[in-house]
Order: sequence, then C-alpha cells, then structure tokens
Amino acid sequence: MNVAVLSGGVGAARFLRGLLMVVEPSMVTAVVNTADDTVMHGLSISPDLDTIVYTLANAIDPDRGWGLAGETWTAMGALSRYQAVKPAESGAAETWFNLGDRDLATHLYRTARLAEGATVSTVAGEIASAWGLELNMAPMTDQRFRTVIELASGEHVGFQDYFVRLRHNVAVRSVGYEHDGAVLSSGARAALESADVIVIAPSNPIVSIGPVRALPDVDELLAARRESVVAVSPIVGGAAIKGPADHMMRELGIDPSVAGVASLYSSIAGTLVVDHVDSASASLVEQVGMRCVITATVMSTPAIARSLAEAVLTAAV
Repeated sequence: MNVAVLSGGVGAARFLRGLLMVVEPSMVTAVVNTADDTVMHGLSISPDLDTIVYTLANAIDPDRGWGLAGETWTAMGALSRYQAVKPAESGAAETWFNLGDRDLATHLYRTARLAEGATVSTVAGEIASAWGLELNMAPMTDQRFRTVIELASGEHVGFQDYFVRLRHNVAVRSVGYEHDGAVLSSGARAALESADVIVIAPSNPIVSIGPVRALPDVDELLAARRESVVAVSPIVGGAAIKGPADHMMRELGIDPSVAGVASLYSSIAGTLVVDHVDSASASLVEQVGMRCVITATVMSTPAIARSLAEAVLTAAV
C-alpha cells in the first residue's frame, strides 16, 4: 500500500512515526509544507522537514517537540556579544530564533547544497538518508513559496516572525503567500497521484496544510480522488494539541472545532478522523458529506500513534 501524507511539523511527525510501524517506509511519502522555511544568519532553514526527520530518527527533543535532544546553545549565546554594536536596522546576530549547536550542522549542509544547485527535494532526501530514514521526503515545492501573516494591526510579517518572535500571541487578520509561480514538486505530485491512500495529517489546517493546498492543481487533484483521502482533525475538544490552530481559526472566522475542520476539508477528503472527546460532533461532520471515524487521536505515546495510523488506513475507501 502506497501512502502519501500531507504534513506540517509536530503533529505530522508523530503520525508518521505511527504509520511507519504498520507500513513499509519505502511505501510512505511525506508531502511536507515548506512555506514556513526561512533564512537566518544566511542559513536555509526548513522547520517542518527537520522536525519530521528528527522525530522519525528518535532524535527530537521530546519536551519542545522541535530541535534535537540534548542540544547545546553555545553559538546562539555567543551572538549576544554583538547586540550592542549592530546598527538598529540590521538583522545580524538575531537571537529570537534559536538554533542549537548540533542542529546548525543540518542547516549548514542544506545551505551549501542549495548553493551548489541542488533542489530542495534532493537535499531533503539526502538529509533523511543521513539520519537513516527510508521513507520518501517530498517538499511541497522546489521553488520559493512563503506564508505571510497579516496581523490585526495591519502589519504583514513572515510566518516565523509570527510564530516564534511574536510567540503566535497576536491576532491574525488574514493569511497569504509570496511566490513566483511555484508548483508542486515532481515527487509530491507523483505521490498524490499514485498513492492508494492520502492522509491529511493532524497539522494546522491554515498554515501547514493550507500552503500545500494553495499550490496549483492540488485541491483539484485531491477532490478527484476524495474517497481515498482521510483527514485527521488537529482540533480536539475545541483546542489545538499544539500551536495556534484553534485561535487562528477563530480569528479567521472558522469555528475551532471538528465541525470547523470538516468545513475546511469536506471538498477534498471523504473521511475525517476525530478523537473520542468529539464523538458528539460526528453528526456535524456527516452533515457536510464526510464519514466520521472516532478513535484516540492524541498521540501521547508511539502505541497510540500506531493505533491511529491503523484506524486511518482502515477508514480509507
């Protein structure tokens, strides 16, 4: 069975960990959001790609949910020396986006390979292989595609500014994108066209799955095979397990509930998987034309992640 998983960061990584327990890794393709990618200190950083790799390699920091376990921060600490001397308009020596000492190696490698002309997809595959992973990593595009957040104040900021620097603690008015005609990467398109099952991981539907859907033809491709697309709700009991999905949905006029998630996905997915605590909302999901599957979705252990993956695969038509 070939499985393609539309993926963001932490939630997708944990789901993929369970999926790889029941499906041969070589048969799984993670189609990963790269609209969160950024450049810091001249380094190309791909947070969602790296979170998935580190999680599946059992190297992730379990408390933060990102970065490497046992990390040190000597380089970032040393940057503080330069804060007093840099010009006010300079972006040098920023310390609000932490990069661990060992994590820096990944970004150094990625930056050097991209500078040599390698594609984002090629480099993602090399990094996954270096960590001993056998699944297929397919960045959503090999071209520049960036999420831009319009705050309630009217200011426009990049995603990492919103998420990290502002700690996603400011109201959002809209979400848009900057790109120059970006299209699905060949690996992502092949996976979505050929997979027996397509899973929409429990990732933020606005800023993790939304950018993938914003690429040309993606919604049309998914809608054409809607019955084999299964989405997992990232909202449990009216709240996001991690991150700003719930209050972001509310600020954008979408009910932060499984019914709200269903309204976002009903045109492209035939099934929505929800947690037991939302069982009373099954009829609301069904009202928009989706099947509703109820199971444990809070992946607090690998065993629960495995059971969730099994339920998702069983739900696919």
